[in-house]
Amino acid sequence: MSKYILFNVMQVLVVMAFSPLAMGVLNRLKEIVQSKRGPSIFQPYWDLLKLFRKDEVVPKESSWIFRFTPYIVFITPIFVTLLIPVLTDYPLFWAFMSDMVGAGFVLALGGFFAVLAAIDTANPYGAMGASRTRMVGFLAEPVFLIVFFTVSFVANSTIPYIVQQKWVISLSDFFEPSHILLLIAFIMLILAEKGRIPVDNPSGHFELAMIEESKDLEYSGSGAALMKWGGWMKFFVLMIIFLNVLFTPWGLASTLHWGAVLLAIPLVLFKIFIFILFLVFIESSLAKLRLFRISEFLSTAFVIAVIAMLTSIFQYGGK
Repeated sequence: MSKYILFNVMQVLVVMAFSPLAMGVLNRLKEIVQSKRGPSIFQPYWDLLKLFRKDEVVPKESSWIFRFTPYIVFITPIFVTLLIPVLTDYPLFWAFMSDMVGAGFVLALGGFFAVLAAIDTANPYGAMGASRTRMVGFLAEPVFLIVFFTVSFVANSTIPYIVQQKWVISLSDFFEPSHILLLIAFIMLILAEKGRIPVDNPSGHFELAMIEESKDLEYSGSGAALMKWGGWMKFFVLMIIFLNVLFTPWGLASTLHWGAVLLAIPLVLFKIFIFILFLVFIESSLAKLRLFRISEFLSTAFVIAVIAMLTSIFQYGGK
């Protein structure tokens, strides 16, 4: 029992420690593709250290929502980390506290409070960005539900570990049309949820065009550090769900030996690096969509997810 708890803690530490590095690698590779020198891959760590050392300024118009939101944004990805297979392919101590739908709602909780905090500051740019964020979230959440419903229908479970075992045992199911469509819809969902191109430009700082970055405008000091760190962990967790549960459910520890769990860390990081290369290719090949074209992008993701659900129902309904 103690090993299960320790492995859960190790998964949390891996997500906390390497999520800034994943973002640093992504930013660095994008700059290289654009023929720029760019920052170091360790720049996110220096940014966190600098922000934690600074004093925090709180707008006088804000309430308790503004003060507590950084902690909620920081904790929600950690809670989801306890539910998903990060390093092991067998369920750990807290694996059955919730299912994939519950994990999606927990992640959405952090975004919901971030939107409230942006409005709470009475900054017009924050409210403008919050409204756009909720528009994206309103269109993305149905895609979440349809994807998880389809996965649960195929695997007869909504527990991430059981879903992961389904794809490992039945490798032929990986190439089924419903599974391929699910992967496409989930990639589009990741781009929308974390404000990546073509939905949003994370490197842009023009207030009138901000979506994801607008939620952090009024934060400073430790509050800004927790908001950034929480956002990076959410991005890391979404990549883990995509890679370890749906796309490449291999390379995880299958035994309780420490060596197998430690070996899983570089294997998982290698998969994340390959996925980051794919994201760099996407973001370097596409342009940012206009605001009212985002609904078309997410509607396309929703239609793809629905087609995947219908395909899986017709495929597995008679089995």
